[in-house]
Amino acid sequence: MTAVAGPRPLLPRDLLRACVHCGLCLPTCPTYDLLGDERDSPRGRIFQMKAAADGVVALDDPALRRHLDRCLGCRACETACPSGVQFGRALEEVRAVLPPASHQGEAIGALILDGLFASPRLLDVAGTALRAYHHLGLGRAARRAGLFSRLPPGLGNMEALLPTPQPFRSLPAHIPPRGEPRARVGLITGCVMRQFFSAANRATARVLAVNGAAVVTPGGQGCCGALHLHSGHRSMAQVLARKMIEAFPEDLDAIIVNAAGCGATLKEYGHLLAGNQVYAERAARFAARIRDVSEWLDQIGLRPPTTPVSIVVTYQDACHLRHGQRIHEAPRRLLRAIPGLDLVELPGAADCCGSAGIYNLTQPDLADRLQAQKIDKIRGTGARCLAVGNPGCAIQIAGGLRARGVRMAVVHPVELLDRAYGREREEAMPSTRSGTIEIGSKRTRGGVR
Repeated sequence: MTAVAGPRPLLPRDLLRACVHCGLCLPTCPTYDLLGDERDSPRGRIFQMKAAADGVVALDDPALRRHLDRCLGCRACETACPSGVQFGRALEEVRAVLPPASHQGEAIGALILDGLFASPRLLDVAGTALRAYHHLGLGRAARRAGLFSRLPPGLGNMEALLPTPQPFRSLPAHIPPRGEPRARVGLITGCVMRQFFSAANRATARVLAVNGAAVVTPGGQGCCGALHLHSGHRSMAQVLARKMIEAFPEDLDAIIVNAAGCGATLKEYGHLLAGNQVYAERAARFAARIRDVSEWLDQIGLRPPTTPVSIVVTYQDACHLRHGQRIHEAPRRLLRAIPGLDLVELPGAADCCGSAGIYNLTQPDLADRLQAQKIDKIRGTGARCLAVGNPGCAIQIAGGLRARGVRMAVVHPVELLDRAYGREREEAMPSTRSGTIEIGSKRTRGGVR
């Protein structure tokens, strides 16, 4: 490595110095496990980030970019680290100062992250287009014609992962509690969740209401900025964070989120906006009230559901729930509280599935290998349904199941809980594109209904 002249951007030296290079993180790192290259381990990446901070290696060094881009940001290394290294924050801050890997990568980032996900209107258009695309059978026609084989690998992979579209239904601004009131909470409806997993949002609102929460769903909220922050688009993440904070009243007891990746970022708004004189204190207060839906229900004390849901379920830990937010047992306790439900532990449930935001688009080969490992383990459980608390994981795993011809529903844990509270038949749970699964004595096509 050669020394690099000139001023260096501010890099997180304090976060990087916390690493003592003990190597306990290595067995937990998905890319180190796949590639066996120390440079693709947390310890190796920290060494490279230190070299960049010290001016030993250039920020535009292709090798630096390659090894950092291969990181999923799953933060499993943080759970294993005895020194408390905040690897995720360090990676996000370094990615924010790296130059784009290519003009194509810069254009895709601007189009998808700073364009589509930053605009609720564009997301509405995209959601409507996706529903029309599936309804008209355009995907099947294109596959029969072999059109996707002519596209760049990333675009073809994107189409294969498209989730099954659900009818779009927005939530009312205010939902009253059922029974004795216990709290007044806000609900983050999200961008991907709002457009493609609206059934999970509706289930979340109903379950919160059943548990005594008055639910507020502000219409002005949009994307939380998680995808932007994880991909190095820090400035746009800050813009979106300020908009999110403005959307919610400050007198709420808690602000509930049902997407793990979003929740991890929302809880870090205090760090993200720490340098903003106007928003720093508000961001810290906002972040302190963020709760994952499973976390809040577990803390407040779940009102026991009484409707049996007779099904064998396995549970996947979303990385940003288990490692980012350190929430592990709460979702399992909620699932075990459901009458008739048989929860089977998934081997390697804490291992990344390969979704990691847009990783399955930017690093499709590695993502596919992780997906294949995950599908093998899921099939080995004998479960008929998989529960996971993050939309990216649901999309990645459902795509892998479809590719293998496995008929299994992929749902948010709160949807099973919603079913156990006796919700109406027409409020059906989402499913994979095709499949048959049993709940009690009823068989339905297309997964759990």
